[in-house]
Amino acid sequence: MNRALIIGLIFCLAPILGIAAETSASQATEKDTDGTPFLVPKTGGALVMDGRLDEQFWGEALKLELKYETSPGENTPAPVQTEVLLVYSEDALFVGFRCYDPEPSAVRARLSDRDHDPGDDYVGVILDTFNDERRSYILWSNPLGVQEDAILTNEDYDISWDTIYESTGFIADWGWSLEMRVPFHSIAFQRSEGSQVWGFDAIRNYPRGNSHQIRLYPKERGNNCELCQLAKIQGFEGVKPGRDLEFNPTVTYVRTDERPEFPDGDFETAKNKAEFGLTTQWGVTPNINLAMTLNPDFSQVEADSWQLDINEPFALYYDEKRPFFTEGADFFASELKAVYTRTVRDPSVGFKISGKEGDNSIGGFVVRDEVTNLIFPGSLSSDATTLAGESWSSALRYTRDIGGKYTLGTLFTGRTGDDYHNGVLGLDGEFKFTSSDRVSAQILYSNTQYPQEVANDFEQPADAFSGGAFKLMYHHSARNLSLVARFEDIAADFRADLGFMPKVDYRHYQVGADYRIWNDSPDWWRVLLLGGGFHHYADHGGDLLQKNAYGMIVFRGAMNSGVDLFGYKRVEAFGGREFDLTQGTLSAWILPSSKYALELSALFGDRIDYSHARPGGRLRLNPAITLTPNSRLAVGIDHMFERMSVDAGRLYTANVSQLTLKYQMSTKAFVRAIFQNVAYDYNADLYAYSVDPEFRHLFTQLLFSYKVNPRTVFFLGYTDNYYGNQDYGLTQQSKTVFMKIGYAWQL
Repeated sequence: MNRALIIGLIFCLAPILGIAAETSASQATEKDTDGTPFLVPKTGGALVMDGRLDEQFWGEALKLELKYETSPGENTPAPVQTEVLLVYSEDALFVGFRCYDPEPSAVRARLSDRDHDPGDDYVGVILDTFNDERRSYILWSNPLGVQEDAILTNEDYDISWDTIYESTGFIADWGWSLEMRVPFHSIAFQRSEGSQVWGFDAIRNYPRGNSHQIRLYPKERGNNCELCQLAKIQGFEGVKPGRDLEFNPTVTYVRTDERPEFPDGDFETAKNKAEFGLTTQWGVTPNINLAMTLNPDFSQVEADSWQLDINEPFALYYDEKRPFFTEGADFFASELKAVYTRTVRDPSVGFKISGKEGDNSIGGFVVRDEVTNLIFPGSLSSDATTLAGESWSSALRYTRDIGGKYTLGTLFTGRTGDDYHNGVLGLDGEFKFTSSDRVSAQILYSNTQYPQEVANDFEQPADAFSGGAFKLMYHHSARNLSLVARFEDIAADFRADLGFMPKVDYRHYQVGADYRIWNDSPDWWRVLLLGGGFHHYADHGGDLLQKNAYGMIVFRGAMNSGVDLFGYKRVEAFGGREFDLTQGTLSAWILPSSKYALELSALFGDRIDYSHARPGGRLRLNPAITLTPNSRLAVGIDHMFERMSVDAGRLYTANVSQLTLKYQMSTKAFVRAIFQNVAYDYNADLYAYSVDPEFRHLFTQLLFSYKVNPRTVFFLGYTDNYYGNQDYGLTQQSKTVFMKIGYAWQL
């Protein structure tokens, strides 16, 4: 069945590749635009990328001025002058910026890794290359050429997307300038022999007291279609994305030594292995990309942020960071989180397709996983296990835009292994009735069977079983008033083993509203938001799971500051009892200068002790500070404290600290050290089961990183783990040395 699944998916995808023939560029030009699109000229000249904009090359370009401040001001005159220049050649789009500044010495520009926003001055462009007002590219750069790229939709900003482009800046006595070269093979666009129309915007961030966002065109607050408000540019006759063929060979080496007899045993080599891997990408059409990976390096050099796993009834969520899955991740997004690729633990081979042709979007992958992790969801808690043996995981997502307001989609996911299968199939749609009102809905159906032993151990049905899931949501977003209404119905036997849905057997109703007060003179505050609402959860037997009323105050002020305060009055059922809970959350932050940033988050109030179904109280504090004393060095200090008490006294205390030291040698290279220290202290007398009074863990990572671009990289690193408890102090349990070399060869 595994091979049949792969072959079936590939043959199902094949006819979709021909859809492009039905859509022409003329359809895009028929859409309404604000006036006549700006004409981007073509040049045959060459450019030396030095950031200065002083070549005759730029004299041929379209020049536009960014006249509007959209935040914190509301489409007010821009506080400084900014020009954007556009011109294209046979193989690339060129973008230039002139950013005038009355105080050039105040320009914020620091070296950092790509996709990291340190609060600098920066400029960027939005490119809606299909002019469909649904999905666009956004490319940023600071004055030193540090890049950030993302996929921007009307609902999401997906920073996990990476592409290859050049950016070079120059700081002068009048301000700063930037040159950007975007190869056409790095982006997808319409297929056309004649002129094309793209959605376009240019943005400048000017951080002086407040972070002033300056744009080419006004932005209407409360309009939930940001991409509908873009300017239009035209040109690009006859441009082609090239063969769009990329080979990315990798060589990795990992050596891990561990103590099998811990803590007193000697170290033994657990892994000592060098592997060759290959990832290829092929533009089957100018807009559909097919990727294959063999023996891939799915290790990640970014350490996960530590999450407290004490007294948490449901599985914790971790962000995906592996490039094979993050690339094109937005094609798999839907209202219900039925695709969560961190579920795929250790793939050995994978195939993936993604892209958009006209009004049709497609995303699909098939991977073989050497480890099969499972989450068993429930209405009150979830459980987990790992199956023996490999499995195959697959997902297929297709959406079609209908006019400018509607989108329909379908989704399939599947996992199969020995005596195990899980399949999910569903339909969804989004309907935008006005610029402020939209309704979205999704319905899913699953069929699942677990191995007999697993079913017995985790109280799952012995035979194949099925269940459904449904979500309906209405959202109104206007300048001052927002409304939300939601209904979810997840059956007890619904399973999305390739997704992240750890809670089932419930019906959920929500209504909420908030009102924004905007300051017309945003010197020390910009906006104040007041809101509230109500949630109600019940299982399918009609028993209450949870109901709560909530209120919130949201404040945004000067110096990039903000405060979010939420209060909850909740009734929660657990262990055959109902608990009356009063809870609150606080988040506050400020970035007063380029030298440091301060953050504080807190959780406080009543909390159930889920291990014993008894009432308690919790206080969690999470202060953090980021120091950047110069343009190369960054220091991050993050601490999390949590204390849980019950009537009989303190139940546990948890402290988690992280120190991050990073020195950026250039836009391409850095060295970094991470130290994570975890200390849990339990009051063992208050537990009904055996628990160690102390748990200690120290994790360290040292890393050298050199990135020519997102896929041509060299990593060299070292990690180790120390553990301890009440019987022995911190003792080294494992140590690992790793190296990776990857090269992106584009044709």
